[in-house]
Parts: sequence; C-alpha cells; structure tokens
Amino acid sequence: MDSVEHVRRYLSQFGAEDRVIEFTVSSATVALAAQALGCEEGRIAKTLSFMAGTEPVLIVAAGDQRIDNRKYKARFGTKARMMRAEELEALTGLHFGGVCPFDIPDTVSIYLDESLRAWDIVYPAAGNEASAVRVTPEELERFSGAKGWVDVCKGPGEGAQA
Repeated sequence: MDSVEHVRRYLSQFGAEDRVIEFTVSSATVALAAQALGCEEGRIAKTLSFMAGTEPVLIVAAGDQRIDNRKYKARFGTKARMMRAEELEALTGLHFGGVCPFDIPDTVSIYLDESLRAWDIVYPAAGNEASAVRVTPEELERFSGAKGWVDVCKGPGEGAQA
C-alpha cells in the first residue's frame, strides 16, 4: 500500500478519507503545494521534523512561518536540529516533501504551532510529495493526535517569511 492510501485508510476512522487530494504535480514545497491548491502559502500546514535531544518531534506550522530558535529552545529545552533524511524515514516511514502528521508512530511527538489558528482551512501533506488533506486546525489536532499547541514560530515583525 502506498503512503497516500495508508493516510486515506487512517483518515477513514474520522470519516475524512474523501478529503485527500492527489496532484499530478509536485507539492513537495510550500510554494509548490500552494500553487497546486491555488491558495495562500500560510494555508499549507508544513510538517517540520526535529530531534529535541533524543526525542523525535514533528511540528506542524503555517507554511508562511519559520521556526524561531529562541522560542523553540525555550519550549523544548534544546537547540532546534532538523532530522536527517535517514532519521526521518526510519522513524516515520515518510520522505521529506511528503511528511504528514497522520498515523505517526507513538515514539514521535506531534505538536501544532499557533500560526495554524490564523486559518479556517489548512492543507497538510497526505503521505507523499504530490498530495494534501483539507482540514480545519481543530480537525488537524484531532486527526493527528497532537500532544498540543506550541508557539515556536516567528510572529509578525519578527522576520517571519512573507
């Protein structure tokens, strides 16, 4: 079973399997995903993968935001270190560009950044580099099993990507 079909089956327990969107073009970056969907980059719920010490952490944030290293360190007690590709694949079975927060092993903690709350609908990836899922931030929280909301992105005027 491919990753998108796996996500679709996982989302079926919430009645949301029909929300998976597959593209004929790449959606591996925020810009490409926004272009494929015809929406603002902020609506793309990018999943960033970090190692917080020895703990693997996924942070889902609005696509137009960047991690604020100071806020990240204050929240997780360590400097932000992105996972290497081989770490990510070993821990989640997913590849960069298609990382989604659905049906992730319990050994990986998922957090949602407050930046997502600015949007009524957001689009995280659905398991590969040419897919997305249409959800509200509240549904994203429920469907992902996130441990909670965090504020680790740069706010307006703090150098956030426009």
